[in-house]
Amino acid sequence: MKLEDYELGGINIKSSDFKKGKVLTTEWEPNLKYAWDNGVAIGRYLAGLKEGRIIARICYQCKRIMLPPRMFCELCFRPTDEWMEVKDTGTINTFSIAQVNWDASRRGKDEPPLLPAVIEIDGASPGMGIMHMLGEVEPDQIKVGMKVRAVWKPREERTGAITDILYFKPLRAPAKKAGARKKTKSKNAAPARGKR
Repeated sequence: MKLEDYELGGINIKSSDFKKGKVLTTEWEPNLKYAWDNGVAIGRYLAGLKEGRIIARICYQCKRIMLPPRMFCELCFRPTDEWMEVKDTGTINTFSIAQVNWDASRRGKDEPPLLPAVIEIDGASPGMGIMHMLGEVEPDQIKVGMKVRAVWKPREERTGAITDILYFKPLRAPAKKAGARKKTKSKNAAPARGKR
């Protein structure tokens, strides 16, 4: 059976029917303003980011430190117990090297790739962390397990958003690629020779 085999109800409408006023229409300017309520947990989390702090929530029953924080434990089915500040350092859990922008447009030839990563924050339970951008690192130097630290916006520019953290950068300078040598000049060095 095919759709063409069925007679569909209704009346065919032509674009000329709209122009002739045969079809009832209405026009209005919609009010697209809206408000977003962050709630207690995310509201306090965002307020902490504005202060340069990352805040989590503890569940005493399952002994988890949850980030982003929540007021209700989805494992224990009970309210969480206490607020806790965690560090602004963490470990890369996974990452991507993106050659496209967030709107799915291609990045320009001279634009570096975007480096989103899931970062398990130190002090939070394993598997708890945030997705953010990496910076001050070359794509080929990024490794799962790499330790990173938050780079914050200046205090006067913070607004209480996840973007108050500009990006995460490696704690230590990544190791050079194998085979790469540091070039140094010495006053007493002999002139370079070809391979033998």
